Amino acid sequence: MAIARAQRDDGIAARLMPAVTTILAATLSVVPMRMPGFAVVTPAFALMAVYHWTIYRPELLAPLGVFVIGVYLDFLNGTPAGLSALTLLLAQVLVMGRRRWFVNRSFPFVWLGFAGLAGLFMAMQWAVAGLFDLRMLDFRPFAFQGVLTVAIFPIASWVLVRAQRAFLRAA
Repeated sequence: MAIARAQRDDGIAARLMPAVTTILAATLSVVPMRMPGFAVVTPAFALMAVYHWTIYRPELLAPLGVFVIGVYLDFLNGTPAGLSALTLLLAQVLVMGRRRWFVNRSFPFVWLGFAGLAGLFMAMQWAVAGLFDLRMLDFRPFAFQGVLTVAIFPIASWVLVRAQRAFLRAA
């Protein structure tokens, strides 16, 4: 009896892993770090998590979950409500449509795909934020955020793969 309940609990934990890691990634993206100028330009950790889970376990990260996490990220960032939700959902849809290109491919190929998505993501963030502000925003912080996001992606991917292997082994 206790073993059956533990297995059910493990199944719940495994099914929640993508959402939990994406929420943690969103939270991490607003944690102040002691680097000059880093509080303004932080990596898009939530984008990294959405990309990873959409490729490797898309059935465990529902679009509604991505939307809620995006609104949560907007709340944390103080950005217009729906900006991150919209861009994360669009990223998920784009990756889902090309998912078969990335499954069972080498990491450099997956990383290159992420680099393209991150560039598109930053351009969308810049354009929509400019529309909300009703002025042309400086693109340099968005470009730097994109470069930083792509540079940190291998570390985030390694962490997400370890979490996937640890919690989703039996699922």
